[in-house]
Amino acid sequence: MMGIMDHVKQFLRGVELDNRMAALVTGAACGVGALVLLVQKVHSHHETRGKIQRARERRTDSVQRAEQAVLQYKKLHPEMNSALILSLSLAELTKKLQEGSLSPEDVFYSYMEKALDVDKDLNCCTGILLESFDQLKTVSSNKTGLLYGVPVSIKENYAYKNHDSSCGVTINLDQPAQKDCVLVEVLKRQGAIPFVKTNLPQGLLNYDCGNPIYGQTLNPHNLQKTCGGSSGGEGALIGGGGSVLGLGSDIGGSIRIPASFCGICGFKPTPGRLSSTGVSPIYQGQKSVLSSVGPMARDVDSLALCMQALLCDHMFSLDPTVPPIPFDSQIYQSSRPLRIGYFESDGYCHPSPSMARVIREVKVLLEQAGHTLVPYSPLKVSEVAPELIVKGILADGATTLLQKLEGSPLDPCLKAQVVPYYLPNWLKKTLSFLLRPLFPRGSEIMDALRGVGSVQDLWKQHAAVEDYIQDTIAEWRRCNIDVLLCPVIGPAFNLFYCGQLTIYTTYTILYNLLKFPAGVVPVSTVTAEDEEELRHFKGIYQDKFDKLFKEAVTGGEGLPVAVQCVALPWQDELCLHFMKEVEQLVKQSRK
Repeated sequence: MMGIMDHVKQFLRGVELDNRMAALVTGAACGVGALVLLVQKVHSHHETRGKIQRARERRTDSVQRAEQAVLQYKKLHPEMNSALILSLSLAELTKKLQEGSLSPEDVFYSYMEKALDVDKDLNCCTGILLESFDQLKTVSSNKTGLLYGVPVSIKENYAYKNHDSSCGVTINLDQPAQKDCVLVEVLKRQGAIPFVKTNLPQGLLNYDCGNPIYGQTLNPHNLQKTCGGSSGGEGALIGGGGSVLGLGSDIGGSIRIPASFCGICGFKPTPGRLSSTGVSPIYQGQKSVLSSVGPMARDVDSLALCMQALLCDHMFSLDPTVPPIPFDSQIYQSSRPLRIGYFESDGYCHPSPSMARVIREVKVLLEQAGHTLVPYSPLKVSEVAPELIVKGILADGATTLLQKLEGSPLDPCLKAQVVPYYLPNWLKKTLSFLLRPLFPRGSEIMDALRGVGSVQDLWKQHAAVEDYIQDTIAEWRRCNIDVLLCPVIGPAFNLFYCGQLTIYTTYTILYNLLKFPAGVVPVSTVTAEDEEELRHFKGIYQDKFDKLFKEAVTGGEGLPVAVQCVALPWQDELCLHFMKEVEQLVKQSRK
């Protein structure tokens, strides 16, 4: 019996020893695991910093080399009249280039010098395309194309061989494009010279213009204001005179808002009218709210000329998914009177005094010119904003966007916007419930950030979008209108407000949802009377969003204010014609 007990005691001592050993091993394993995670985090942080540093060094190097080339050219060509060249419209510039009264070299170096100067003040360029110096030599010996000899700026997410298209996120750095995107190829075929890439916000889904790689871009009219986004670098560069024509992209107003803020023209075509092959989105697969690529310039004729140049057989051949519909100049140049719908407020976000005033002023000008103006109200914006727009763009609860932001410091422009995205769905639902009595718009948006849930729910959401498009077209038919005159966000916001006021993009993003072409035309500037009226601004809901909007647009006297022109799908030329009509009437009224 005693022998058995001795064996049992020995076994128990062994078990105790094993448990201690297991505890020691487990503790050591946990410590090693934590150390590995820490090392990985430190390595990831170091790698991110390295990527950002290399991207900034590439930009600095390209700028310095471009500056040296400009100085050398000016020394050899002291007779170059840059002031004259920079004052010409795109139509005048192309005419003089075609007839030979201006050389592509003088034009190129004039705009290169100006772009470098503008960039010093506004930080609007992510890098000079040094290949453009070599292309200039080729272009000079081959006088062909509608854009022969024209320097063109392109948004950073446009693929250009051997250059990054980061979309402002570090995870996309050090991945240079293997070839040019389709539109860059077409620009080159038409004789244009892409010469600089321009800045955008981190992750694209924001209408400010800052990222942790290249920094914050400022407004050419007021350095305390944002230039808008996401094609903000384009808006700033063109608005500052450093480019005569640029290409941007637009998923919620990303061409139109910077055009409005910077006092230039911008056009979002019908989705699919121009090729987006090789133009990087922040993520693919989202089909409810479609992005478009399009031109930005100082006047409407420049937009039309760019569309005419891009809508060519070469583009249709490179991208067979684009319908082979060339530009219809007859519609653009038409003089028939139009029936024009109009509204001052979408009933969801109240416009600033200057936004509403310019609609009233342009309405009068159009009526005096013989057009018929018809009151119009966009359908169910308060329902559409959370249910179709937010749930459409962030159907996955923002999971894919957050994955793209991993390992990257958050830019101040984006912080306020994306912090709620990180919350778990149960907390979003709880906060939505708690906010409902006092902050209904905030409650609805918070709930929509949870996404759509299942595949079945996503299909229902897509069906609801299709129904909304058909309902809107039916309403246009009922009102018997050809086009629509409506506000665009403005004037330019104070810095770091855009991320807190994504709700105000309803004025532009509605037409991405609808797949309607839309463009903006600057028509006025903010007056002292507008600023005085803004002091009494309450908004529709008198909630946090309305208070923030008032703060965002305060101090805007002298800043540009624009209107938005909209047409039905595939009536891009009619939309541009309407924009041209507004532009001409405003110019005449100033005289």
